[in-house]
Amino acid sequence: MPHHTSLIAILCIGFVLAFVLGLIAQRLRLSPLVGYLVAGIIAGPFTPGFVADQTLAPQLAEIGVILLMFGVGLHFSLKDLMEVKAVAIPGAVAQITVVTLLGLGLSLAMGWPAMNGVVYGLALSVASTVVVLRALEERRLLETRRGRIAIGWLIVEDLAMVLALVLLPALAGAMNGGESQGIGSILAALGLTLLKVCAFIAVMLVVGKRAIPWTLERVAGTGSRELFTLCVLALAMGVAFGAAELFGVSFALGAFFAGMLLNESEFGHKAANDSLPMRDAFAVLFFVSVGMLFNPSILVDHPWLVLATFAIIILGNASVALLIVRMLKLPKLTALTIAVSLSQIGEFSFILASLGVDMGVLTENARDLILAGALLSIVANPFLFTLLDRWEARNAAKTVDPVDEPVKLPDNIVDHAIVVGFGRVGSQLAKLLQERGVPVVVIEDETDRVAHARAMGMPTIRGNAAVERVLLEAAPERAKLAVFAIPQALEAGETIARLKALNPEITVLARAHSDAEVKHLLAHGADGAVLAERELAYSLAEMVMATPPYRQLRTHPA
Repeated sequence: MPHHTSLIAILCIGFVLAFVLGLIAQRLRLSPLVGYLVAGIIAGPFTPGFVADQTLAPQLAEIGVILLMFGVGLHFSLKDLMEVKAVAIPGAVAQITVVTLLGLGLSLAMGWPAMNGVVYGLALSVASTVVVLRALEERRLLETRRGRIAIGWLIVEDLAMVLALVLLPALAGAMNGGESQGIGSILAALGLTLLKVCAFIAVMLVVGKRAIPWTLERVAGTGSRELFTLCVLALAMGVAFGAAELFGVSFALGAFFAGMLLNESEFGHKAANDSLPMRDAFAVLFFVSVGMLFNPSILVDHPWLVLATFAIIILGNASVALLIVRMLKLPKLTALTIAVSLSQIGEFSFILASLGVDMGVLTENARDLILAGALLSIVANPFLFTLLDRWEARNAAKTVDPVDEPVKLPDNIVDHAIVVGFGRVGSQLAKLLQERGVPVVVIEDETDRVAHARAMGMPTIRGNAAVERVLLEAAPERAKLAVFAIPQALEAGETIARLKALNPEITVLARAHSDAEVKHLLAHGADGAVLAERELAYSLAEMVMATPPYRQLRTHPA
């Protein structure tokens, strides 16, 4: 019997195209976002071949927006922002203002309405968090002062865009009510929206702050991982839908607050990890859906406008950021890093552009210009970072900022144990070794865990041990022992082989969760592998045999 397969088709074709083109973009050292957007262009109505259902695509994009904003809330850190507030807050506000004015000026020169120009300019002023984080992580800059300033700057931009997404529908509704609408009517509409937002925030802080962690705790107590993951997604989607239906505010704001409140609970980290695959999947569909809206003919019909848009994104954002950071008397290298980081736009620009078209305050041509500028700037960003890396290498002696230097392993640390992973197992192991006088060096890539290890006085290398330069920073040639406390046995095996090549005499122990993983680790050079479940069973058996009913059954060596 026939079936309606529009949804299946858009999911299958979208994921397959996104994977193939995202992989190609990655191999070309570009952001995978470029591949996802191009996948959408191929599946869209403006190119030959398969055309996805244009009524379903926006709904999938809306789900993507909800989960993207939920992820932003999960990673929102007021503490991180406060550490760099003196630079990030005035810098981001000034940059958004100047670039919005540049976009407004270009739009007025083209004869667009002022409101159209404001939305257009605003969309050109906010950088992609995904692109920036990837670039900073590759260069291991997240722990440095310039990395923290960049992240704080992005947080301010994200908050500004959340506010814009909330106020834009009210402003658009007031302005579309007719030419007779005066400033009083517009202010009244904005005031009503802000009142609804305040009511929603109050409910979330009073009720949600207690109800959400309580719900997660009860569900976590069931021991069912799938129920916990489902609970996280239900909270994200449910709060977003409730915010829109009950308070008339955007899905985006509801999802952002759901994520932010989850982030404050003790289950925030688990919620972030468990919801990550679903968030990633729908984030990909969001970018594919955005690509479907893009009409490539804009590149041929209005090449100079595309170049002007690209110039505002690259030169406008970078110039303002560079000027502000230098005015605050920070090092040139810090200023250049912030400037290059912000010289592209991404997900929030797409969300704002789509909302502007839906609200009737942005034309489809303007949206196409924004999408074209985003594509070009995301493609250009890795090359700009490469130029920055070369400039930094040439001027290394002149640009060293003591606060910016990564932690270096002291030369007097020898015969140490390298502990890879500072999670539940690794942190306990490192603490026990430290208490017994064994010099410990930790390798960990989670920021919070790095801070915890350093607070305990342990030299800690931030990064993935599978990356050779990270492994070399732990001085494996001087180490006597390495313990892989991470649960990823396949990744650990490759790293062990590399470690043994660097120091054949080093003793390597590893953690495993199956007999197959034990064989894999031993085959790659591990001297011993601990099967976690088996050791736990042995420990529990010893405790059982130590209880009064079974003591007489314990066997003792002769």
